[in-house]
Amino acid sequence: MKHIVAVRALCAFTARAGDLDLRFTPSPTALEGMTGHATVAARRHRDYESEVTLSGSHGGLQVRGRADGYDPRLRRVEEVKTFRGDLGKVPDNHRALHWAQAKIYGWLLCESRQLDAIEVALVYFNIGNQKETVLVESHDADSLRHFFEAQCERFLAWAQQEDAHRGARDDALLALSFPHPAFRPGQRELAAAVYQSAATQRRLLAQAPTGIGKTVATLFPLLKAMPSQQLHKLFFLTAKTSGRQLALEAASLIQKSRPAMPLRVLELVARDKACEHPDKACHGESCPLAQGFYDRLPAAREAAVGAAMLDRQSLRDIALAHAVCPYYLSQELARWADIVIGDYNYYFDGSAMLYALTMENQWRVGLLIDEAHNMVERGRGMYSAQLDQTAFRFARLAAPKKIKRVLDRVQREWNALHAEQEEDYAVHAAIGERFLFALQQAAADISDLMAEQPDAVTPDLQSFMFDALHFARLAESFGTHSMFDITKKQGARTESLLALRNIIPAPFLRPRFDSAHTATLFSATLSPWHFHADTLGLPDDTAWIDVASPFEASQLSVHIARTISTRFRHRDRSLQAIADLMARQYRARPGNYLAFFSSFDYLGKALLLFNQCHPDIPTWQQSRGMEESARTAFLERFCLHSQGIGFAVLGGAFGEGIDLPGDRLIGAFIATLGLPQINAVNEQMRERMEQVFGNGYCYTYLYPGLQKVVQAAGRVIRTREDRGVVHLIDDRFASAEVRALLPAWWSID
Repeated sequence: MKHIVAVRALCAFTARAGDLDLRFTPSPTALEGMTGHATVAARRHRDYESEVTLSGSHGGLQVRGRADGYDPRLRRVEEVKTFRGDLGKVPDNHRALHWAQAKIYGWLLCESRQLDAIEVALVYFNIGNQKETVLVESHDADSLRHFFEAQCERFLAWAQQEDAHRGARDDALLALSFPHPAFRPGQRELAAAVYQSAATQRRLLAQAPTGIGKTVATLFPLLKAMPSQQLHKLFFLTAKTSGRQLALEAASLIQKSRPAMPLRVLELVARDKACEHPDKACHGESCPLAQGFYDRLPAAREAAVGAAMLDRQSLRDIALAHAVCPYYLSQELARWADIVIGDYNYYFDGSAMLYALTMENQWRVGLLIDEAHNMVERGRGMYSAQLDQTAFRFARLAAPKKIKRVLDRVQREWNALHAEQEEDYAVHAAIGERFLFALQQAAADISDLMAEQPDAVTPDLQSFMFDALHFARLAESFGTHSMFDITKKQGARTESLLALRNIIPAPFLRPRFDSAHTATLFSATLSPWHFHADTLGLPDDTAWIDVASPFEASQLSVHIARTISTRFRHRDRSLQAIADLMARQYRARPGNYLAFFSSFDYLGKALLLFNQCHPDIPTWQQSRGMEESARTAFLERFCLHSQGIGFAVLGGAFGEGIDLPGDRLIGAFIATLGLPQINAVNEQMRERMEQVFGNGYCYTYLYPGLQKVVQAAGRVIRTREDRGVVHLIDDRFASAEVRALLPAWWSID
């Protein structure tokens, strides 16, 4: 098989050496890099050639690339690298990579122009002071040819191994059978829709009830489609850790369904959870797992690809056996895994690693997006930014004198933004250009200072710099999909909070969906489908399937408390009626129940009154900022032989993603419609949704709220043997508009 590889990718695989070094080195923006390259070229004489397209072959490998410049008078090839700050802070592994690229281009020029020798130069261009540092080596053609062939041989050996793996993988997938003896009700319909979407390169919104086995019913058909659709990767993206675990279990089940199934599965874990030495910095002088990382990486990589399941623990074992960082080993292995399981942000946020790799390598990928009802809110969070003037003031106080001048300018322009604002909260049509310019300049100056004197930058100042960079970057794409607002803070001095709030993530997410060969977004709560299609930026030909529930109405008694209002102004009045209803249900059928409320304040009042009126009924509660151990303890109260009521907040940790089958949970009380709070921000969001989609109330309040309700109710019936009850506590549940958004299989009295 003929392989084509870019010079950059070839060298990244074969030529990295030495320590992993992630000390902050401020990188120029893409625009600054392009400008820097153009500046260097403009300084050369008129015979100088820029962007020289080159290619060469060795064995079955064709190498392509563009040399930054060639000077025929000096017979010199130049590789230009832009940077900020102190050149001495450029990590050694970067320099090794730069020299390798320059030498490859040197050979390709020798070959194409019949040269017997050439000068190879690295030109480091400082964006800050516009100065060049030129490092030159002289090489004869033979030495460069040997270097080129050695890199090609190393790459080819791995590429041939990967070809064999992919061939074996695809053969096995073609013969793959469903890993269970039979499909559950609803699974076959869902699997067929996923396969058809992959075959037609479409996106699919799939609403399927909780408990049918959506994970395996989506993973299996997309794997079956990989050979025919020539997919390189499958990305299974989740909102929560529980979703990752279900995906790992389904992938393991599929792996074990065929002997020696050649399928590599990788779990991506957040850096703070994968780090072995959280007290150390990520460079060889501090962390032993960063020291010599690239020297030991090839052996660790070879061992890892020989393991079928690379979940957090097995990857850690391999990494520590080779004395490399588990987190950065996982980043490397994303290139070689068949299934990558991780959080949404790995593909959808502004600096998403999986998306960048997909574009760089031109992969054909399939996306499976679990619990996709979370995507709208998560997408908004990825593309929103805030700046707090109080935090900025503290950062400024400790700033070096040379930085304070530019920070003072930021302060003046910041004050000017809210000087004319009479209200405490207001939305503004535009972000002040003078403020943005001052903000960008401050971030650049702090960045330069960090490169030159890392110890001179306090954590507060560094945090402000990253916040400023994020804010300024999002400001470049400010439009109708986002909202700029200023909240004045009450206090001795006039200060404000600036927010760039993404309202409609579609413009940011659409390119990510377009870059995938196929994508399936699935959840138990995706109604109405157009809400998700509109807000997420899905194409017009997106398919929709609503899988019928395997459960029967007789399994779940759903009651509406038509005489109780949980509206904010009625909440205190509702407490006694809610307590009485819960007690009646519990005494009629003792067992384990969950009671959901719209806020911790409402929950606290309800719990206090319930305990006073019914002290004999066991209760336990969700608390603010619950640690993982406390969440586990909360769920452990729901055992087969226990009885009582757990009080929780709707939309929180216990409203979805938990599995309490059988008698572990027999009922739920939902004392809210789950509607977001009516406040100035949400009202502005409603107006924006009304302008764009013409249905502002539903898009802002009703649809997101009822999704939480249905998710919470879905905790009760998990299998076809379960029996339970749900009490919907609010008179508004009886309205036709609300009932139309509840599951069709529910029989509501």
